[in-house]
Amino acid sequence: TGVLIRLQTVFSLSPLLFLTAMKSRWKKYLAAGLLTAGVLSLTGCHGAKEEKNFELPDTFDTSKDYEITFWAKNDTNKTQTDIYKKAISDFEALYPNITVNLKLYTDYGKIYNDVITNIATDTTPNVCITSPDHIATYLTGKDTVVPLDELLTDEIYGLGGSGLAFDSPTEEEIIPQFLSECSIEGHYYALPFMRSTEACYVNKTYVEKLGYTLPETLTWDFIWEVSEAATKKNSDGTYAVNGQDVMIPFIYKSTDNMMIEYLAEKDAAYSTAEGEIGLFNNTTKDFLLNIAEHTKTGAFSTFKISGYPANFLNAGQCIFAIDSTAGSTWMGTNAPLVDISDDAVQEFDTEVMMIPQVDPEHPKMISQGPSVCVFNKQDPQEVLASWLFTQYLLTNEVQIAYSETEGYVPVTSKAQDSAEYQDYLSRAGEDNNTFYDVKIAASKLLLTHAEDTFVTAVFNGSASLRDAAGQLIEDVTKSVRRKKEIDDTYIENLYSDVTSLYHLDQNSTGGADGKKDLGPLPKTSVALLGALGVIWALILLYLLKELVKKRKYQRENH
Repeated sequence: TGVLIRLQTVFSLSPLLFLTAMKSRWKKYLAAGLLTAGVLSLTGCHGAKEEKNFELPDTFDTSKDYEITFWAKNDTNKTQTDIYKKAISDFEALYPNITVNLKLYTDYGKIYNDVITNIATDTTPNVCITSPDHIATYLTGKDTVVPLDELLTDEIYGLGGSGLAFDSPTEEEIIPQFLSECSIEGHYYALPFMRSTEACYVNKTYVEKLGYTLPETLTWDFIWEVSEAATKKNSDGTYAVNGQDVMIPFIYKSTDNMMIEYLAEKDAAYSTAEGEIGLFNNTTKDFLLNIAEHTKTGAFSTFKISGYPANFLNAGQCIFAIDSTAGSTWMGTNAPLVDISDDAVQEFDTEVMMIPQVDPEHPKMISQGPSVCVFNKQDPQEVLASWLFTQYLLTNEVQIAYSETEGYVPVTSKAQDSAEYQDYLSRAGEDNNTFYDVKIAASKLLLTHAEDTFVTAVFNGSASLRDAAGQLIEDVTKSVRRKKEIDDTYIENLYSDVTSLYHLDQNSTGGADGKKDLGPLPKTSVALLGALGVIWALILLYLLKELVKKRKYQRENH
């Protein structure tokens, strides 16, 4: 803003000096240009959009109809879709003047891209399932996402408020670790919807066949040792542990989480709340060099390179498959969801364990999962209608039903402690669908270790930093497979390439160089500078015309 003001001063005031020296026709041109620039200057420092500062209405106007849009994500899971639809139907029955239109996505990235696109045209959804990392970027637009601090505590329409038509949880009943993830720069901009963590799904049968006993808590040393043992082959080229032509002992699905969690376990730098980037450090380098050594022997690979860990695990071609607890319904001999043929599935005992730890006495696990944010609109009543629906997603009916579809856990103690949910947890193994034992074990893992979970700092650019963390592992793994030498020089060049690829040296909240990039200029500011440019062009044209006239006069009189 200060830069724009200084530019405006230099560009706008200087032309005034020329007005008195110009003829009337040119004065009109310049005056019109200056008037345009003056109008633009009123909005140039603040953007073209009208401010939409939200203030909670005293009462919800039930005499008017409201139509709100809800963008949600599911994994082509029809049960989840049905839960969304039922939640909407039940909510609309409570509030007949609110219509909720559901739009489903299969990928969080696509939701993110569509929201970013629609911010520019002021056509964002009303309610959106997303991640806090993405919300931090949404907030770079003016008045985009509604801060929820006052809404959370409002006695009438806040959590557990007296004016609600349903039984909403109170703020105190939201698990604190899950709610804290929705805080950005000291303000809440979302509510947690579901939470998961990562789990290591282990082929216990193969571990014991190799002569090992699973410890209470996995360590990196244990996983690497067993994985290396599993690479041994028979004389005919098949792997000794499974008798097959394929064996990738250790496969990690989300390599961004792999890097982030390892750094957290080592108490090494990743990023600060202010957006300072610490990813490119010696701990990261040592981890990458270690990964390279195990990739070289065939002990390790990633989802992006080799394929979905569950497919290899279920086919007896993987021993340690790390994926989200929300992916538990795909893991194991009796998994209700599989992507391979029935005859390819092998019989083995599946153990659901915490991800490998550096210090088993002080475990650390990442907390992740969808959150729900509310977008600002011109009509405060429309925003209030959106807030009411957002709260409804935290009711026991929705929370418990959705958590039973996969290895998610409800985000409220109200739902977790309910008789219905406790009954669900107690029935593990009754069938291989609703009560699939691996799925319930994955849920219990997070419930037991909720206090051991952590979240990364959220800021504009944190999503790019997360991608960069995974890219380091993916690039090293690919390079090993391409027979490249992985050494200190390679890592140094990799750091530079990834920094440039994800623009981390110009991060808007503090890049690798510690500087801030204020982002693109508002459209009105661009228009202002353009108008002033036209004015200066007119001035130069005027001066050129006067110069030509002067020279012509001199030639005619000499």
